[in-house]
Amino acid sequence: MEGDYMRGVLGDAILVNGAPWPYLEVSNTRYRFRILNASNARRYKLALDPPPSEGPSFVQVGSDVGLLGQPVHHEQIETAPAERFDVVIDFSAYPVGTAVTLVNQFGRGTVGQVMRFIVARAAREESDVSSRLVDFEPLRREDATVTRKMRFNQGDRGMWSINGEPFDPERIDAQPSLGATEIWQISTNAHHPVHLHLAHFQVLSRRTNRSGGEAGPYDAGWKDTIDLGSGQNAEIIARFDGYRGRYVFHCHNLEHEDMAMMANLEVA
Repeated sequence: MEGDYMRGVLGDAILVNGAPWPYLEVSNTRYRFRILNASNARRYKLALDPPPSEGPSFVQVGSDVGLLGQPVHHEQIETAPAERFDVVIDFSAYPVGTAVTLVNQFGRGTVGQVMRFIVARAAREESDVSSRLVDFEPLRREDATVTRKMRFNQGDRGMWSINGEPFDPERIDAQPSLGATEIWQISTNAHHPVHLHLAHFQVLSRRTNRSGGEAGPYDAGWKDTIDLGSGQNAEIIARFDGYRGRYVFHCHNLEHEDMAMMANLEVA
């Protein structure tokens, strides 16, 4: 695969639940939405147009695999393929009759708009967002017994690879013990949403060539997918406490995983 498709195939229409650019009538109250980026390669930077007159555009209450310990406020949400966000949007900041567009700030033209909300009626607010959502257990570095390095790079002949190797269904690339906690240090030379099957993880840190530090604004909670930009490195800490057996981890850009950017892990 070469040329325009090397970074992933991008279409020219945005679908929401199978419908192109739909609209939803809402009351001037809070609504909870489960957002899944189901595109094969496209990233989104979601925002509300117009933004609310007061308060955040989005209150995140959940991540890929569960509720957060406490809400996180966002004005925009950046999401890569396979990532999920549970968010609350409060439409009480808009007068009845307002049209609010969910836009994609990473797109232009037909892919710059996602859907529209019509604030169609007034209603009594009967919900709230608690400042404490669940008992959240942060994993500690000292709990990890193994540290692994995983390089998601483009190799020979345009092949996408992990640690220099294309996918081999017979090769085991990592063999965690059941119940073990491990730190994976992930690096990239292009944009990749890295996805682990079975194991849930927390993001410890992100680094680029020029800066480094803590997890990013969209890394809260338990995750199974992390979006990494070109030249970016991240540390994740995963607990393999599900089931024994063979699973895969891979880039969730469809064209990249089809071009062999996948590997096996076996929980023993």
